[in-house]
Amino acid sequence: MIETDMAITDVAVTTPAPVVSVKPVLLSTPGRGEDLQVRVSAPAVGRELPVIVFSHGFGWSLDGYAPLADFWAAHGFVVIQPTHLDSRTLSLPPEDPRTPLIWRYRVEDMKRVLDQLDLLEASVPGLGGRLDRSRIAAAGHSWGGQTASMLLGAHVLDPESGMEEDMSDSRIKAGVLLATPGRGGADLSPIAAEHFPFMNPSFADMTTPTLVVAGDRDQSHLTVRGPDWFTDPYFLSPGGKSLLTLFGAEHSLGGISGYNVAETTDEHPGRVALIQRLTWAYLRHVFYPEDPSWLATRSALADEPEPLGRVESG
Repeated sequence: MIETDMAITDVAVTTPAPVVSVKPVLLSTPGRGEDLQVRVSAPAVGRELPVIVFSHGFGWSLDGYAPLADFWAAHGFVVIQPTHLDSRTLSLPPEDPRTPLIWRYRVEDMKRVLDQLDLLEASVPGLGGRLDRSRIAAAGHSWGGQTASMLLGAHVLDPESGMEEDMSDSRIKAGVLLATPGRGGADLSPIAAEHFPFMNPSFADMTTPTLVVAGDRDQSHLTVRGPDWFTDPYFLSPGGKSLLTLFGAEHSLGGISGYNVAETTDEHPGRVALIQRLTWAYLRHVFYPEDPSWLATRSALADEPEPLGRVESG
């Protein structure tokens, strides 16, 4: 059944289901130094459930991004959230030899989740046999967006070898990139060039269908450019992408990283609700082309007298 909430830009969503969430599920990770902690959230009902593997932003953990994870799970997705080595919960010191390679460990974490889907599926009571392994999306916010983009086909110039490396994964069929950093080189600020040399992506080979979400007031100290830096994954990648530009949004995009989070400088529940519904509708569109939700949400947004954003595709 489809219901429409007129208070939130007329974006239609399916009726929410109860959610079962289990954490932490520990995945053995030889050579990483820490077992990989994972949270799995799933609707209590439904079969052939598509999967979203979500990469958190710098410092966060499996406990973050509840506004997105809760919504996606309540509306038919299994959401899997690994805790990367940069999480504040792990307190990895800057001098740790793994620190310069965390960008690489992050991608490996996401792939390890895919490698051990059977174990993760079994960790949630009643979830066994209900996953649709042919419909898997990668999503991420900020640094997590760069992590997800590499699974989608973006290449990063390895600061050690100077070579571009393909770390994409064919199991990933769709993506959602939220406030994801743009190209490096001359576009990086001096502090970013010095401390984050791995922030040098190429999106020329990112061919997987992807929704890019960017705020038009997201001014980062990591770039000498303006908020348009965060639209690079859309404009510098091949066609088949969509871009949601959020009006007035800063890096937290209204508060997607958590409820009542202090680092949210642009708290806006309506904006978060819009992101929830549009990301859900986009993934439904990619995984089930006959689903009308994406076209309906775009139309509803365009018809708003004072829209919170705009969508374009190319």
